[in-house]
Amino acid sequence: MKIALMDAGIGLLAAAAAVRRLRPDADLVLSSDPDGMPWGPRTPQDLTARALAVAEAAAAHGPDALIVACNTATVHALPALRARFEPDLPVIGTVPAIKPAAAGGGPVAVWATPATTGSPYQRGLIREFANGLSITEVPCPGLSDAIQCADEADIGLAVAAAAKLTPDDVRAVVLGCTHYELVAEHVRAALQRPGLPPLVLHGTAEAVAAQALRRIGEWPTAQVPDEGTLTVILSGREEPLPAAALAYAEGRLLQAPAPARRGSVGEH
Repeated sequence: MKIALMDAGIGLLAAAAAVRRLRPDADLVLSSDPDGMPWGPRTPQDLTARALAVAEAAAAHGPDALIVACNTATVHALPALRARFEPDLPVIGTVPAIKPAAAGGGPVAVWATPATTGSPYQRGLIREFANGLSITEVPCPGLSDAIQCADEADIGLAVAAAAKLTPDDVRAVVLGCTHYELVAEHVRAALQRPGLPPLVLHGTAEAVAAQALRRIGEWPTAQVPDEGTLTVILSGREEPLPAAALAYAEGRLLQAPAPARRGSVGEH
């Protein structure tokens, strides 16, 4: 089984690690576009062209499913990606977890990139699922860039700035950019108030990983050998996992060498 994931940058690490935890035997293909980052300021047409190129690079490796592990690419490019690859290659998009956050009760904050905050797409999800709850949209300028570079100082500044815009009574936060899931504990530490119940963070990694398995008729199981491989494609070039990715637990999980496959050189 082979699962491909695509994003502009390392935001795909969270979903890739989720796939690895659900199916340690899955071969993973991570295709991103560091040469074209960031995607957010690009026109929808330009972004779609970049996304299609990144997806083509992944599809060349023959995956069984393709996860679009990027909210921005899902908004603008998902129809084009599905038109290009389905039904032969199932394409799974990423939608901010506003629905489950609202189902848990409010108040809720939605942290997202400035391009996504206030967008018709996000506002539509809030109208559809908020059910009258108090939902605050919080723009997080610079946060995804800081995470991409694994710049701890800039991550701290961006998280602190977004925390100041988040009402004190918020009990759930939607991480509306896949990069943000890599610093979930930074977000929790910035927002948790003494004496209040634990803050609930809503990401998408586990849900899209499970959906990808469902689409190809596979299921999570612990009864498989931990021997999945990792292929990394950066703007069309096959390269090692970027150093910045190893600053996060998800990157280190993916980088961990798999045990030698049965019959391979060095096995005794």
